[in-house]
Amino acid sequence: MQTNQIEITAFGTEHLEAAVRLSRQAGWPHRLEDWQMALALSEGVVAIEDARVVGTVLVTPYKANCATINMVIVDETMRGRGLGRTLMDAALRIAGDRPLRLVATTEGLALYEKLGFQETGRVLQHQGVVGAVAAPRGIESATAADIDAIAALDRRAFGADRKGLVAYLARAGEFAIRRREGRVSGFAAIRPFGRGEVIGPVVAADLDDAKALVAHFIAARPGRFLRVDTTAATGLAPWLAELGMAHVGGGIAMMKPPIRRSADPIANTFALANQALG
Repeated sequence: MQTNQIEITAFGTEHLEAAVRLSRQAGWPHRLEDWQMALALSEGVVAIEDARVVGTVLVTPYKANCATINMVIVDETMRGRGLGRTLMDAALRIAGDRPLRLVATTEGLALYEKLGFQETGRVLQHQGVVGAVAAPRGIESATAADIDAIAALDRRAFGADRKGLVAYLARAGEFAIRRREGRVSGFAAIRPFGRGEVIGPVVAADLDDAKALVAHFIAARPGRFLRVDTTAATGLAPWLAELGMAHVGGGIAMMKPPIRRSADPIANTFALANQALG
């Protein structure tokens, strides 16, 4: 398929190095390993002009429940030619009839709205070098025996089956859990990402448990660069700022069509999305 001399082709491992260069041009922190994770969990396309990758998009399906659209990037020299719409049309074909989620930049908002996406909230990105924090009580490192319970809790909170993502995060990083009455009642993940590490997803029964789960990882990493993506509704943002993780931006969470939110308390839901994979 071609559009104005631009070839749209399946995203393969041979395109990863070019995708890293494209994300760096956009000011994103993604390493090769971050792109490898995204591609391992997703299907997508690249736009190629004169043997050069000038656009990317990935679709991460969570069985039939929903899919997320991620890593929508257009080379700065190609903007204004409709390439973003072409990439999104390809993503919609890949996603089929699944409900869709994405995190939009301000620049992409108008396009997504034209395609029927509706804003559901704002993502707040917090990051920075953290100082010493006391290790919280009652939080423990997860074991392989806890992964099924973590995946089940994540499914209730996110509204879709992300067992594949949970398994990948367990291999690439680590999980911490809170138990109540012998059951996993909350969890947090951490993995290498960008300049340091990213904490997320975090699913907890209440704000105190969410803070404890995040603090478990911070306490073990004084002087390290960490990132957490959250929303204003969680109440985590002021606390993260007090710890030295400044609010540095974010994005606009969108859905198509709107998906009924879970009644389960969610401290922070991690979604493979445009502005970050974590």
